[in-house]
Amino acid sequence: MKVLFVGDIIGKLGRKICDDLLPGLSREFEPDLMVVNGENSAHGYGITENIYKDLVEMGFGVITMGNHVWDKKDLVVNIDKMPLLVRPANYPPTVPGKDHIIVNVKGTRVGIINLSGRTFMQALDCPFRAAERIVAEIRKVTPLIIVDMHAEATSEKCALAWFLDGKVSGVLGTHTHVMTADERILPGGTAFISDIGMVGAYESIIGMNRTQILKRFVTQLPEKFEPVDEGPGLFNAVVLEIDPQSGKALKIERINRSTL
Repeated sequence: MKVLFVGDIIGKLGRKICDDLLPGLSREFEPDLMVVNGENSAHGYGITENIYKDLVEMGFGVITMGNHVWDKKDLVVNIDKMPLLVRPANYPPTVPGKDHIIVNVKGTRVGIINLSGRTFMQALDCPFRAAERIVAEIRKVTPLIIVDMHAEATSEKCALAWFLDGKVSGVLGTHTHVMTADERILPGGTAFISDIGMVGAYESIIGMNRTQILKRFVTQLPEKFEPVDEGPGLFNAVVLEIDPQSGKALKIERINRSTL
């Protein structure tokens, strides 16, 4: 089983880069399932129903989210119209949307969980306890489970990977938009990387306009961050190879491409 997991898509340019590169990457890696983090896909903040449909049309079988999940207020009432969308599982239980999803991939079921970290981020329910509860539920159906840990702190992502080692196929970090080079497979068979990275503008700061971010750093004055929507692009993803019987990861490989 091969899974292509794409990092945070940033705005219009990120969507275009995916649309341009995915056909070639699909031929090169031949993934059975493609997953993407879509929480920044609508001009850098949240997702809309139309963008969700565009991502599904590109071939993504699951779309995960993160701390910007509710930035587009319509999602609160529209999320149930997006059956392949997964929001962080450690929101309170009354929040709309799915806290995990199980998809059928060529006769094999794969579970996807989305979690949000708490260090330097919004104080949600415990991601470790949420993961423990949902992993136990999914493992009654399938051992193939991938966790998107959307978090700021590297230590929190790494801690979750060790917490779940041997219980899930992969713990993949998102949120910082910067690809890390620490991919590995833990002793129990769980693949891990601190952050997959992003799909967005190459000449940017985490996909956003450099001038705006530099002004905020230099002056400490409020400044709205907006994504760069044109120019060369950056595409970050990982490919996992998983044993469909045991659910253990066999390989994790980084994909780091540009359109320079």
